[in-house]
Amino acid sequence: MSTLLPTGLPALNFPSYELRLQEESGALKIFDAARKKYVALTPEEWVRQHLIHYLNKDKGYPLGLMKVEKEFKYNKLSKRADIIVCDRTGAPLLMAECKSTDVEITQGVFDQAVRYNLVMDVQLMILTNGIKHFCFKLDKQNQTYIALTEIPIWEK
Repeated sequence: MSTLLPTGLPALNFPSYELRLQEESGALKIFDAARKKYVALTPEEWVRQHLIHYLNKDKGYPLGLMKVEKEFKYNKLSKRADIIVCDRTGAPLLMAECKSTDVEITQGVFDQAVRYNLVMDVQLMILTNGIKHFCFKLDKQNQTYIALTEIPIWEK
């Protein structure tokens, strides 16, 4: 998909959503439905907002259980997970790592997510650059990740 949008950002491999944009002091912002505020529209944020809408509208994940740019400590360093979805008890269930469309999803990106998951301890990991999406389920018994063909629907 090479269609460029008026913002100069590429069309993504997600369903079409009505995203709220606004200009503020010459900078374009996008409304983050999970954080309930406008945030700077960067190429990575473009991907993140599409994934938030996809998880909510198409897969049923509640916006109220999503944490965006969730800070945590890894080896005493502050890191941020792009999206964490918790279960109804507040335990992390899903972690998503979003990259801009010009960043390839490589083994290095997967390794980064696995390192983050040593702290987050989620069952599901999503890696996306908006064009290609990968979803993995943690097999705790065998300490491996199983590639899934699609992102699971929210289990209430």
